[in-house]
Amino acid sequence: MKPAPTVSRPFGRCVTWSPSLTLVPTNGCFNACGYCSFRRIPGQEQVLDPGAAEARIAARPAALEVLLLSGEVHPASQERAAWFARLLALSQLALGCGRLPHTNAGPLSLREMAALGRINPSLGLMLEGFGPAYDALHAHAPSKRLAVRLGQLEQAGRLGIPFTTGLLLGVGERRSDRLAALEWLAALQRRWGHIQEVILQPWRPDGAQATPLGAAEQADLLELIATARAILPPEVHLQTPPNLWPLAALSAAIAAGIDDLGGIDVGDVINPAYPQPSPQALAAVLAEAGWQLTPRLCVHRGWWPWLPPALARRLAPLAARLPAPG
Repeated sequence: MKPAPTVSRPFGRCVTWSPSLTLVPTNGCFNACGYCSFRRIPGQEQVLDPGAAEARIAARPAALEVLLLSGEVHPASQERAAWFARLLALSQLALGCGRLPHTNAGPLSLREMAALGRINPSLGLMLEGFGPAYDALHAHAPSKRLAVRLGQLEQAGRLGIPFTTGLLLGVGERRSDRLAALEWLAALQRRWGHIQEVILQPWRPDGAQATPLGAAEQADLLELIATARAILPPEVHLQTPPNLWPLAALSAAIAAGIDDLGGIDVGDVINPAYPQPSPQALAAVLAEAGWQLTPRLCVHRGWWPWLPPALARRLAPLAARLPAPG
């Protein structure tokens, strides 16, 4: 086990974010979650053309993180090898364009995860949560089974890969379920030290039903943020998507313990009905409350020493290209 980075928490008055571009290798997925508007039925999916991917990367020179956010192909499918080859090729494309890939593509075999870990500074997989509310939503989503998700977090720890995970909140889960999930994540982090950030993501209805977080929902989440900060080891960053909070309420989330706003693209492919505030707008709102918005790479600095040498050598030159803090 590698030693976990030692940092203070709260992380001063800085709130970090990653200039990001999201690419969707495919939106086809063999899971059928009870809340997902991203997924398309296999056979009706859209597959990203490599030329289009390169053009999108070239059009966003400031986006140093390329998030590969993919639907999942069944492990036994004949399409799995081609799907995984596409993930590797897009990761290499990002590196070749002077960017850093961060892949979130569902559960991976040990071989697949190790291969991606050699060319991705960080990987991600949402835990989502414990309990009957999630069991019902994932009744037709085999890869969302709790044992599978926890196994993936353990596997990433054994491989020493900096990792992002998180909870999906507001789907009917009990407070005890939330606490159990946080305790599990804390135990995994104490064992392996690889969890760089935990996302606390409020579920929001999409499309015509889109509605901002209400006052009661905000109060509930603020309590959970403070609880998560107390439960999780101090080096773990706490993240929330800024477009899922009313902008005026974001400072309260940060005061409660959020210190990171994740990868910020011009839009949100998972929650397209919720516009992404610009970094300039975020910086202005946070500055009023005494916080400084500070850009980062997709892998937090405390985990830089964990990376293979070929990846680690890319970090300092790319960090020099980050915009000035807001």
